[in-house]
Amino acid sequence: MIASKKIERQAKSSARLTVSVGKTDVRAAYDDLLKDYGKTVRIDGFRQGKVPAAVLERKFGDALKTEAMARLMDAAVQDALEGEELVPLAYAQPSLEGEPSFDLDSDFSFSVTYDVFPEVKPGDVSGAEVEVPAVSVSKADEERELAEIRERNALVKDKDEGSRAAKGDIVTVNYVELDDAGQPVQGTERQDFVFEIGSGYNLYKFDDDFVGMKKGDEKVVDKTFPADFEYSELAGASRKLKLSLVKLKEKTLPELDDDLAQDVSEKFKTLDDLKADIRAKLEKRLDDRLRSIKEKGIIDALRERSEVDVPESMVQAELDMRMRNLMQRMGLDNEERLAQIIAASGRTAQSMYDEWRPDAEKAIKTRLVLDKMVADGAFEATDADMDAEYAKMAAESSMGADDIKAEYEKRGMVDYLRDRIKEDKLLAQLADKVKVKKGKKMAFVDLFKENE
Repeated sequence: MIASKKIERQAKSSARLTVSVGKTDVRAAYDDLLKDYGKTVRIDGFRQGKVPAAVLERKFGDALKTEAMARLMDAAVQDALEGEELVPLAYAQPSLEGEPSFDLDSDFSFSVTYDVFPEVKPGDVSGAEVEVPAVSVSKADEERELAEIRERNALVKDKDEGSRAAKGDIVTVNYVELDDAGQPVQGTERQDFVFEIGSGYNLYKFDDDFVGMKKGDEKVVDKTFPADFEYSELAGASRKLKLSLVKLKEKTLPELDDDLAQDVSEKFKTLDDLKADIRAKLEKRLDDRLRSIKEKGIIDALRERSEVDVPESMVQAELDMRMRNLMQRMGLDNEERLAQIIAASGRTAQSMYDEWRPDAEKAIKTRLVLDKMVADGAFEATDADMDAEYAKMAAESSMGADDIKAEYEKRGMVDYLRDRIKEDKLLAQLADKVKVKKGKKMAFVDLFKENE
């Protein structure tokens, strides 16, 4: 079918395919289409399958030539790309250039462009500086963890009749907004809302308004919210609220002693055992975070020193996936509803795409470079590596290594784990080439807040 073809690599990881089809094949493609029409088309005065070609041409005119051209181009492109390396990405359909001339008695030439898998040239991170903050686990960090354990093991009981609410108490409340006439605003009523006074875990931040109230008390309060209030629907606004205290409970924190340690887990015999476990977990958590920061620095340096011309279709596919993930997180099943929600926030889907684009391009480039280096480095994830990883996960959970392995197999995630092990080996190799620079001194808690 193809008289000649030419494939040229273009900018932005695209390619141009120019194809010529001989006039004999052009006429054959048109005649084949006429035969297909003749078998299926119904025209008054003719039996099905017996409509003369001349009648078909008079009735359908240029539409026949247009369809024949489309069929011919599809077949020619498929034939031309057979066995070639520069083939279109799965989500990048070839795009026709211009409006080619289609004459039934002449050779037919046309060009299409399409995105191809990009060339990836990994950079050299030798000598790159990676900054890692100076952080250590302090006594205060251990005490904070102990305080949280006491909170989780606190006893909660009803306060004595007639007692007043205080900070730290657990309350069950009803509330509703009131309009200027003192009538409830529809849709703002909440029944049996439970929170701890002083925690701030409520929309209106009315913790202090319940302090001093008794069970069964009601009152109306006026609230004014600052312009930079965390909930945009209340920022700079004033609201009148009717508050009711339904239940009032108090917490009693357990003593810091061996009994508390034994309540936490049977593996602890003394409070010192619990403290040692807390210290070990904090140290591991810190090591994991610092390693993650170091690896991110290595990956950033690698990406900046690498050359990858990411095709637009790859970026668009990544952006579309992020939008679908957003819909899933929001529990939405149609794009129209998502568009309404986005519009209500004063934005558009395109503005969100524009905002996500730089990060999407970085993510794609990073993935391409890492995959290329893992493949070129022939890194392996042996069965021994896999078993060691299962054992490591088992040591950090209540499951056995065999159970974890079975779960990975059940979920079809074994290959994912193998890929991660290979990538870990690559990063360990790259870590030997960079210079680790001690960064600013930080508190443990600030490190985790900064990286949330």
